[in-house]
Amino acid sequence: MAENSKIEWTDHTFNPWIGCTKVSPACDGCYAENLMANRYGRVQWGAGEDRQRTGRANWRKPIAWDKEAAASGTRPRVFCASLADVFDNEVDEMWRYDLMNLIEATPNLIWLLLTKRIGNVTKMTDPARGHRMLPRNVAIGATIANQPEYDRDRMKLWEVKHSLSPLFTFGSYEPLLSRIILDRYAPDLIITGGETDQGSHKARHTDPDDFRYLRDQSAALGRAFFMKQMTRKAPIPDDLLIRQWPVVTTDTDGAAPGGDHGQSD
Repeated sequence: MAENSKIEWTDHTFNPWIGCTKVSPACDGCYAENLMANRYGRVQWGAGEDRQRTGRANWRKPIAWDKEAAASGTRPRVFCASLADVFDNEVDEMWRYDLMNLIEATPNLIWLLLTKRIGNVTKMTDPARGHRMLPRNVAIGATIANQPEYDRDRMKLWEVKHSLSPLFTFGSYEPLLSRIILDRYAPDLIITGGETDQGSHKARHTDPDDFRYLRDQSAALGRAFFMKQMTRKAPIPDDLLIRQWPVVTTDTDGAAPGGDHGQSD
């Protein structure tokens, strides 16, 4: 459940556990459910179903990645979790505590925590409530598929940025299900892409001009823009093949807030 990733915007994926519940229109064609529940029968998807923690050998892999990064002077990105949600209400709190300890023990890695439950992040990393504090080498992202989700969640992600000081914030506008109007509260990085077919679920088409609209707004707002894929992985037009990252600066205390934007990968 950990590997050198084929996902274009990360170097590795790590899954501390498997299983989730659909909470968004973006979940309708869930890759993880199709793979882990429908094809492999490893877990059942949905509310009240057990999440399955991955094994010790899997949990040791980020330690090896961190050692390699330290030796090479690089900072690889780790997407956590592609087959679950770190901030799932139905996950054992101690599992999340163990994950935060692992993240803190791998300071040479940049951990990308993407969630469909952005409203849980602050309360689930609040020491005053008995939770484990968010480590300093974490970027926090929210999945945003349409305008209502952007309007609902942009301020929650903005609050995370200013209250928890992650490396940077990002939005995964994938699948992009409608044209989205951004504003000054948009995250530091805009990742977008279209759907692929998943089992009986056929990919919903995204108008390429809706991707271009996000691209142009990102430039106007000074945000980094990352075009992941077109619908059904069709060829990406040259004018959309832009893959940028926020510039991350680290201070002497180890904090690394998001800095200027527009660094190409």
